[in-house]
Amino acid sequence: MSTIGPHAAAPEPVRRIRALHTERTVTVYQAYAPALGLPAARDGRFPAAWKRERMTWIKPSFLWMMYRCGWGTKDSQETVLAVEIDRAGFDWALRHACLSHYDADEHPDRAAWKQQLKAAPARVQWDPERDLHLAPLPYRSLQLGLAGEASRRYADEWTVAITDVTPLAREIHARMRAGDTGAAAALLPEERPYPAPEGTPGLLRVS
Repeated sequence: MSTIGPHAAAPEPVRRIRALHTERTVTVYQAYAPALGLPAARDGRFPAAWKRERMTWIKPSFLWMMYRCGWGTKDSQETVLAVEIDRAGFDWALRHACLSHYDADEHPDRAAWKQQLKAAPARVQWDPERDLHLAPLPYRSLQLGLAGEASRRYADEWTVAITDVTPLAREIHARMRAGDTGAAAALLPEERPYPAPEGTPGLLRVS
């Protein structure tokens, strides 16, 4: 983990993908019950019990994941996973994504949006990014929903490594409770702007 926090650069555009990434991989976060999360981290892949036919939401923002799972304290979200996936797979999902809600600037009408949403293997949702206090920031963070082909490929093809980062979440949370914001910030993953691939719909462009 880097000692550089994900929100050091300002001002941020209202929506932009920020993620911990390398030339080959991008890291996303999910939280599960220990019965599923611990075997996934142990084996570096999702077990058979992971339902590939269901939609799964991946979050490139560590702090948004902390907001969602309450630092790993919420029921069935006690195990926080950092899932390193192939960038080619992540980019494929972005190129095939549809916005999760109707937007007149992106769709000619609601019927067209509903048709696109039904057919798309991935969907995009923009939610307020969070600070270390888990308070909303004035810019938004990507959530990427994967269904059907995208969900199966995520679990069985794109996943490069799975790490249990619950101890990291607890350590950052403990430092925040102690009032040591600087030390907590130093532990955050380095999330940098992620370039949307060629062919990405307008809904993913920087705005």
